[in-house]
Amino acid sequence: MSASPLDIIVFAPLAPIFGMLLFWFIQLLFIESQKYMLSGISKEHEPFIRFTNFIGIFFQTVCHALGYTVTKHGISEFYIGVHYGKVAPKKNKTGLFEWLSNGFLFLGPFFIPSFLLLICLIFLLNNGFIFYPLESYTFSENMIVFGNNIFHFSYSFFSFLATIDFMHPGHFGFFIMFILLGLGIRPSYIGEKTVKKVDIFYDLKNIRYKLLHKPLYIVFFLLSAYIFSYLSVLFNLNWYVGLFSLFGWLSIIAITALFFAHIFIFLIKVTDLIPGTFRYISLMLFPVSYVILRILFFLVPIPYITTISLLLSIIITSGLIILFLHSLTNTFKFSEPMKSHKKSK
Repeated sequence: MSASPLDIIVFAPLAPIFGMLLFWFIQLLFIESQKYMLSGISKEHEPFIRFTNFIGIFFQTVCHALGYTVTKHGISEFYIGVHYGKVAPKKNKTGLFEWLSNGFLFLGPFFIPSFLLLICLIFLLNNGFIFYPLESYTFSENMIVFGNNIFHFSYSFFSFLATIDFMHPGHFGFFIMFILLGLGIRPSYIGEKTVKKVDIFYDLKNIRYKLLHKPLYIVFFLLSAYIFSYLSVLFNLNWYVGLFSLFGWLSIIAITALFFAHIFIFLIKVTDLIPGTFRYISLMLFPVSYVILRILFFLVPIPYITTISLLLSIIITSGLIILFLHSLTNTFKFSEPMKSHKKSK
């Protein structure tokens, strides 16, 4: 069935934009959930909260500096601290250049750190970067191809995480950057100095402000997207869907990093319930058990060493933490011992 001109001209270019916005909104939800979890451990782990806040401010400040560099504002002052960062331009440009530099500040942390990890994945993934061809240029076909591109990358990426080798320097370095991305993709704003609350509603208000304050620039962006879409149709290419698929890959990396950061924060919160030295033993269970298992499987080789070592380390860590909670705390215990009741004769 041939595509209608209305579908190609009006609706088809919107498909990958909607897909990208969906993943970005999921990313915002994960960020909000993580900030809530961080606020729950802020009193007991203030140095850790300061560290995550510093990472978030570092990402924001570097992205802002990159925006000033790309738009040729220049940089006259650059400062990064635990509570705030500052970048001052050499030239105070207005109009489109100012709008673009502010876009780097606001949107940059969502995508630029993930882009650095994506570059690392080019050397770590075997076949994750595939752009499926388009059979037609309709809304449904664009959405299907966008979904296929996301699915193929996600499958390769998750397979890599399931087989990651912490004894490999490249894999280990990638995982450290991966966790740092999850912990600091947005500043938590929890520390000594009280800062106004920054949450998903704050981000959405900024989006609304950008849409209403400079509507001509949004129109310019949409026109550019439509023109790029028409050029892709004209030359029978899938560059348009491929570009937005790239942004979707960046969101997948960020969402997965946030998910792992949730697990890490949850582990800290759970081990806080364990008293004394056993708390620190619990935090060391995973790396110690993983190293022991890798040495064991090196001496006794078996297939899928990295995956089995990772899985067994998770099981051992989870099992022993549950055992500590059961034996050393009131967790998983009844507040009063159960009494047996015999039937009266």
